[in-house]
Amino acid sequence: MAPVDIQIGRAPNLDGALLGDTDPATQGGYPDHPPRMGFFTDTSVCIGCKACEVACKTWNAIPEDGLVFTGMSMDNSQGLGASTWRHVAFIEQRKPIDAQDPGVQHAGGSPPAIPPDAPGASGALPSDSEQSSEFRWLMASDVCKHCTHAACLDVCPTGSLFRTEFGTVVVQEDICNGCGYCIPACPYGVIDQRKEDGRAWKCTLCYDRLSVGQEPACAKNCPTNSIQFGPLDELRERADARLARLHEAGVADARLYGRDPHDGVGGDGAFFLLLDEPEVYGLPPDPVVTTRDLPSMWKHVAAAAATLVGGALAAFVAGRRL
Repeated sequence: MAPVDIQIGRAPNLDGALLGDTDPATQGGYPDHPPRMGFFTDTSVCIGCKACEVACKTWNAIPEDGLVFTGMSMDNSQGLGASTWRHVAFIEQRKPIDAQDPGVQHAGGSPPAIPPDAPGASGALPSDSEQSSEFRWLMASDVCKHCTHAACLDVCPTGSLFRTEFGTVVVQEDICNGCGYCIPACPYGVIDQRKEDGRAWKCTLCYDRLSVGQEPACAKNCPTNSIQFGPLDELRERADARLARLHEAGVADARLYGRDPHDGVGGDGAFFLLLDEPEVYGLPPDPVVTTRDLPSMWKHVAAAAATLVGGALAAFVAGRRL
C-alpha cells in the first residue's frame, strides 16, 4: 500500500490509508529511516512494582499527580493522564491463582468454579493460605499506543503532534495551543490536558533517549522484562512465540492486544499480552481510528453543497422565467 501523505501545515490524504499495514515513519516524511520501534508489554510477568511509573516521571520531569488514597485497590495513580504517562493497573479477580499459572491445575482455560458454600464465597477472603488462592491479581503497565493510524495527528491544527523517524507519535508542548482536539480523537483516551496551562501531554516513547541510541526509561527499569523495547517486527515475533508457549501451557485466555496490523488503528506501536478480555484492563475491545470516515464525510459535504448550489441556481432561473 502506498504511504500516506502527511505533512505539517497540509491536510493529510487519508484515502486508502486506514486499512492494512503502512509505514508510519514514511507517512511522517522520512523516506530513509531506522526500523519502527515500540513496546511489547507482557502482563503475565508484571509484578506491579510501578518502577516504570517512577522511571518515566523521573526522566521526563513529570510533576506528581496526587499522592492520595483513592480506595481503588493498591493503585493511587488511577489511569493515564497529562502527568501519568505510564500507569500500572491493578485488577483484582475472584479467580484461583492456578488459573493464571502455566501448567498448574489448569485445563481448557477455564478456572474452577467457586462453590457458593465455600469459605470466602460471599466476598471476604478467608485467612488460611489454602483458601486464599481463590483470588488473583492482574497487573498491566499501560502507555500511549503510538498507533499506526493516529487520529491525534490528523486533528492537530498546529503541528504540535508529529510522527518521528522511529514511527512514534510525540507532542511538542511548546507549540501546543491547548485546543484539545486530540483528546477526544484518541480511541484509547490516552492524551490529556494539564489544568495549569491547558496543554496536551502524553508518552513520547522517550524520543530524546531513542535519538542517542538508548532505550526508554520505563523499559530499562522494568525488573521482570515485562516491558520490552525494540524493533516492532522483532517484538511481534517474540510476542507470537510467547503467546504460543502460554497456550501450550494451558493458559487459553492469553491473547495479544494491538498486535494486528489490520485492526481498526492499523496496529499499535505499543501492544500487550493480556490474560483476560481487554475490557477487564480498561481497554476498548475493538478500537477504531476516529478520523476513519473523514474522507467520505468531506465527499458527502461537497455533494450536499453542490446540491444546494444547484437547487439555488435552478430556483433563480425558474424565477427569472416567471
